[in-house]
Amino acid sequence: MNKTTVVDLKEDALYIVKNGRLTKVSKKEHGQDLIIWKNGQVLDIDRSERVRIEGQEVI
Repeated sequence: MNKTTVVDLKEDALYIVKNGRLTKVSKKEHGQDLIIWKNGQVLDIDRSERVRIEGQEVI
């Protein structure tokens, strides 16, 4: 079975195809996304966020 889909190339995002299904990983302001692979497939995404210190009393 062939499947096709349309992706908006004007939008910044990461797309993962796993078992014929498309998952969009949305952008965020700051941070990093670590992709965890197992047996040649994406297993997990570990998302972290960076917070800049600008004199806040609480983070």
